[in-house]
Amino acid sequence: MPVQALAKGVSISPRKVSVVASLVRGRSVADALIILENTPRRSAQAVRSVIASARANAEHNHGFKPDSLTIKSITVTPGPRLKRFRPAARGRALPFQKRTSHIRVQVDGEMRQVKKAPVKEAK
Repeated sequence: MPVQALAKGVSISPRKVSVVASLVRGRSVADALIILENTPRRSAQAVRSVIASARANAEHNHGFKPDSLTIKSITVTPGPRLKRFRPAARGRALPFQKRTSHIRVQVDGEMRQVKKAPVKEAK
């Protein structure tokens, strides 16, 4: 069962984020974090934080082994657009949109063995 993390309303265009997301799609989580650390794009930091969050969710909440985690899927979808105006010549105002994006990361891996406590028998 894959574990996911989601970042909503990231103030970077989905087109720019999806370029970075395609670099790490299908890789192991450790490799992806190293690649994103050395990627000179602003969207790499946003993707890296979502992957780190998914890794923490898998380890602490669901009991996955940290070494076996791989990125099952990364999806980048457009979020709400902020509609603004820019001043132009002759007293006009030209509209433009500040685009945002939602980043969803799903990781999957091997489950950790759960040690069961010995059952004490009543005498």
